[in-house]
Amino acid sequence: MRDETKSRCDAILERAVTANDRVPGVVAMATNRNETFYEGAFGERSLGGGSAMTTDTVFRIFSCTKGVAGVAVMQLVEEGRLDLDAPAKTYVPEIGDIQVIEGFDAAGAPMLRAPKRDITTRMLMLHTAGFGYDFFSESYRRLAEDGRLPSIVSASKASITAPLLFDPGERWNYGVNIDWAGLAVERIAGARLGDVLKARVFEPLSMNDTSFTLSADMRSRLAAMHQREEGGALNPLADFELAQDPEIHMAGHGLYSTVGDYMRFIRMILNDGAGENGRVLRAETVAAMSRNGLGDLKVTSLDGVIPSLSNDAEFFPGQSKSWGYTFMINDEDAPTGRPAGALGWAGLANLYYWIDRRNGLGGFWATQIFPFADGPSFSGYMDFETAIYQSFSHED
Repeated sequence: MRDETKSRCDAILERAVTANDRVPGVVAMATNRNETFYEGAFGERSLGGGSAMTTDTVFRIFSCTKGVAGVAVMQLVEEGRLDLDAPAKTYVPEIGDIQVIEGFDAAGAPMLRAPKRDITTRMLMLHTAGFGYDFFSESYRRLAEDGRLPSIVSASKASITAPLLFDPGERWNYGVNIDWAGLAVERIAGARLGDVLKARVFEPLSMNDTSFTLSADMRSRLAAMHQREEGGALNPLADFELAQDPEIHMAGHGLYSTVGDYMRFIRMILNDGAGENGRVLRAETVAAMSRNGLGDLKVTSLDGVIPSLSNDAEFFPGQSKSWGYTFMINDEDAPTGRPAGALGWAGLANLYYWIDRRNGLGGFWATQIFPFADGPSFSGYMDFETAIYQSFSHED
C-alpha cells in the first residue's frame, strides 16, 4: 500500500506543477501516529530560478503558526498561570483600550465606541473577540488605505490595534486574535514568543527548522513567494520577506518552517500531547483543544476584499464548521474522507493541513502563492487529502 500511496500522491503533486494553471513548486507529506509515511517535493522553489523544490524547503507558514502558538497558551493554562476567562487586559493591559468601530463619519474618520464587555483570552483563541484582517474586512481595508492600519506583514504592534468589528463574544470572525494571545504568553513568561516556543514546543518536538527568524541555513532553503495574476500567470516576488527583527513575534502568522517539522507537530496532537522528546501537553488539554468552543456560533466563509491577497475562501462549502483552540473543526464528514471532528486550517500563501485524531492521520500541503484559496493549489491539496484517505481505506 505504501508504494500505491506514493505513486498516487506523486502523480497529484507532479500534475500540480506541470498543468497549464500550474503551481511553481509544492511539498506535501502525510503522517500516522508513528511516522511520516508519504513525502513528496515537485517543481521549483522559485519559478524559473532553477532550484528544485526539496522536502527540506523552508516556507513562510503564515496562519499555520496559530495552532503552534496556541499550544504555548494552553501550556500556561495547564500551569495555572493563564485563565482563559479572565479579561485579557489582565495580561496585556493595552487590549482594554480597543474600541468597536461603527462606521466612518463624513470626513472619513472611524466612529468608535467602548465595547459592551471585556475580551477574554478564550475569545482570542476562538476568534470571537471582534478582530479581523484587512484582506477579509472592508472596514479594515479602508483603515489600511487611509494609512490608519499597517499591514500585518510589518509585524508591528500598530498592525493589530485596529478597532473591533463587533462586541466581544457575539460572533466568529477570523483575524489578529492569536497575535494578542501571543502577547499574553510573552507577558506571563517574561520572554519573547520565539524563545518560549523554542523551549516549550520546538526543542521537545525536534522542530529544528521552525523559527520567527531565518538562520543562514534556513534562508538557503527558502522558497520564493509568488503572485498569481488575474490571467493566471505566476510572478516570483523576489523581495517579499517577513520582518527578520520584528517589533512583535506574530503568533498569528510569523513562523518559518518546513513540512517535515510540521509533521512532528501534527504527530504530537495525534498522540495526545506526547512528543519525540517528552510530553508537550496533557492528553486532556489536547482533547479540550479538539472540541468545539463556539457553542451555537459557526465558522463562516472568508470573503476576500483585497484580490491580490485572498480570493473568497471556504473549506467544504455547505457543511457546518466549528472552532477549537486554535483549529477549525469540521462538524460533518468531509468529501475528502476527513471525518467529523477532525482539525485543520491553512496559511495565506496556500498552505493547508489537517489532523484526524480519530484515525491517527494528518497531512500538510505547502506552496508559496498569493492570493489565498488559489484554485490550482487548493484543488491539488483536496486531491492529495482524498488520495491519502483512499489509501487508508484500502489498508482497512
